[in-house]
Formats: sequence, structure tokens, C-alpha cells
Amino acid sequence: MVFDEDGSLDPTLKFLLYAVLTLAIGKMIWEWLTEDVSRWITDDLWSLIAAHPWWTGCVVAGGLAVLILLGAILSSRPGRSTYVSPDDAAVAQAGDVVEAEALTFRMRQLAAMTATGFEQACADLLARDGFRRPLRVGGAGDLGVDVTARDSEDRLLILQCKQYQNPVGSGHVQKFNGTARPHHGADIPVMIALNGFTQPAVDFARHHQLILVGRPELKKWAHGQHLYDVIGIQRTTL
Repeated sequence: MVFDEDGSLDPTLKFLLYAVLTLAIGKMIWEWLTEDVSRWITDDLWSLIAAHPWWTGCVVAGGLAVLILLGAILSSRPGRSTYVSPDDAAVAQAGDVVEAEALTFRMRQLAAMTATGFEQACADLLARDGFRRPLRVGGAGDLGVDVTARDSEDRLLILQCKQYQNPVGSGHVQKFNGTARPHHGADIPVMIALNGFTQPAVDFARHHQLILVGRPELKKWAHGQHLYDVIGIQRTTL
């Protein structure tokens, strides 16, 4: 696969292109230092191009593509707090607001958000899917609930959102299990982890009927699928 989901070049191919460019530049510098640049340009380089026109074209095209791609990546790289929720953007012009039903995120965007921004993004995705009264309530003392919402059957959805760099362990899932239904009265307790869960966490959640949304499921949801379709819950029109 040449490009990943965020449009960046495959690391192996990027390394090979860098190696080719580095060798070419190194040869040029060496010839320059030995005061033989004119011969290298007129004889060596032309002979190489004449002998391998296709390879030369591929190298040149690849180098240009790398430069263009690097410029695009650097210019579009998000900061840690680039995401602004619709409520925070209320002062924007109406024509600049993205319609809720078209809302999508790339995984790199979700990873670059603050913890609060990640929670708000999950709430906004619920709004996109038609859930009622999606609300971000996470913070100090939230007792395991970051986002709440209700579906068309008035079932209470409780989301806990983990933006950890590593898979979420069983201890966090056990704490969520202790508050989601007993304390908050969740009908559908969902725990979301940007980078997935450990196997003990998955086993515990399965035993206690908690819904885990790991990286593959989160990607589908963020890219436009309805949450209930991703987690396998039958739904009526929301």
C-alpha cells in the first residue's frame, strides 16, 4: 500500500526514495569537490539518462511527488487542539458550518485532538447519527461518563472516551462497568479507545456485556458509518 489512510507515504517507500535522492546529492557534491562537475553533467549524467530513460523518469517523478507530498503533509498537519466543536464555532458565518450529517474525521485528526476535543468529537458524531441530546459531560468527577445521548427508543447511551496512546487495560473497563449501569443507569454502555483494548479488557467486557469500540470500529464510525451499524445493534430510523 503506497499511502496510508491519512494520505502519507508508506514509510518503506519513503525511505527508498530518500536513499536514492541522498545518493544522487552525495555524488553531485563529491564531483563538485573534485572539480569534475562539468564532466559529470555532460558525460556521466547524460550517459546514465540515455542508458536508463525509464528509471531516470521514475526517479525524477518520484522525487517531485515526495516533495509535493511533504509540502502537503506539513501544511495540513493539525495541532493538539485544532478541532473546534459546533458550539465553540457559533460565531462563524452560517455558510462556513459543516452540515452535521456530513461530519467525518480521520484517525490522525482524532489523535491530534485534546482529550476534551476527542470527547466532543464523539458527541458530534452521535449528533450526526441522529441521537437525541448528545452531551459531553466528561471532566473531573465524571464517574466514568464522558458523553450521554438517547436513541429513538429513548435508551440511554453512556460513552467513556479514551484517547490513550496504548491499548486500554482491564482495570479501566472494570471501573466503567462499576458506574455505567449501577450509577448512571446506562441502557447501552459504550467504551471508546483510540488505540484499542488489551485482551483481558476485551474478555471482561464480553462477560459483563459492555460494548467496546476499538480502533477498527472507531475508524468506521468516524468515516461515516452509523454507530449502531458498527457495533451491531438493530436500529430504527433515528
